[in-house]
Amino acid sequence: MEGISHITFIVKDLEKTAAFLKHIFDAQEVYSSDDKRFSIAEEKFFLIAGQWFAVMEGEPLKERTYNHVAFKIKEEEFTLYEERVKALGVDCRPPRSRVEGEGRSLYFYDFDNHLFELHTGTLTERLKRYKK
Repeated sequence: MEGISHITFIVKDLEKTAAFLKHIFDAQEVYSSDDKRFSIAEEKFFLIAGQWFAVMEGEPLKERTYNHVAFKIKEEEFTLYEERVKALGVDCRPPRSRVEGEGRSLYFYDFDNHLFELHTGTLTERLKRYKK
């Protein structure tokens, strides 16, 4: 196995989601199916920090859950990303309690009830802290 190939979310409005991904994540749009259908619905592909991220048009999630995708950011960029998220007026979750050394997180929903996290820590740091 080589790793994760791609992440796909179903969204109601491809253009609105494209703007969301570009604004917050600096996503680079690399494909738009427009009126063609190679898959089950119209779709767009993006690169976010080198990761293939796909969105397909369809019915959004009916409920919000804690299932989420977390992207790693640098600690010194936390405020920058927090401002980007808040500028879009999306719903942010209060941060969960953390132990020191675990990193900081910003949780927020897109327009289709998908939860995203921007996290400053690493798995190595978290495991080291949990051993204490």
